[in-house]
Amino acid sequence: MAELADAIVQSGRSTLEWAVQLVEGKVEWGAEVVYGDTDSLFIQLRGRSLQDAMAIGHEISSEITAKSRKDVVLKFEKVYFPCVLVTKKRYVGYAYETPTQTIGHFDAKGIEVVRRDQCAATVKLQEKALRLLFEKRDMSVVKEFLLQQWNRIYGGGCT
Repeated sequence: MAELADAIVQSGRSTLEWAVQLVEGKVEWGAEVVYGDTDSLFIQLRGRSLQDAMAIGHEISSEITAKSRKDVVLKFEKVYFPCVLVTKKRYVGYAYETPTQTIGHFDAKGIEVVRRDQCAATVKLQEKALRLLFEKRDMSVVKEFLLQQWNRIYGGGCT
């Protein structure tokens, strides 16, 4: 039934739009929704610490749940710190799921690092480059690493 499917999609879209307005309208959070779809929101909290992001994330999920119909529950999942959001359903970052977690785990969705249709060199180079970016926060370090690896590949060496 196409009409039922359309109604479900429209209901999800209107709930998402309402949630985005609520999040961005709360000045004290200083939050910007950078991506949202039917099952997730990516919220940027520029200049905030990991602990602040965790606390605000829990506040956001609690407030949206409290103000929604009883069957709508927004679950706080994790904070990515740092994070690269490439496109819809393609992102990577160090994920933190609890306030006491001191080391984030490398979490990637939809990019070459986790795709089975990529060659091993692509996977290894991309993951190492992203880890360098997250840990050093210096693109010149990433560039130097990639140039070294590409020179090794062109020269017949291995990665």
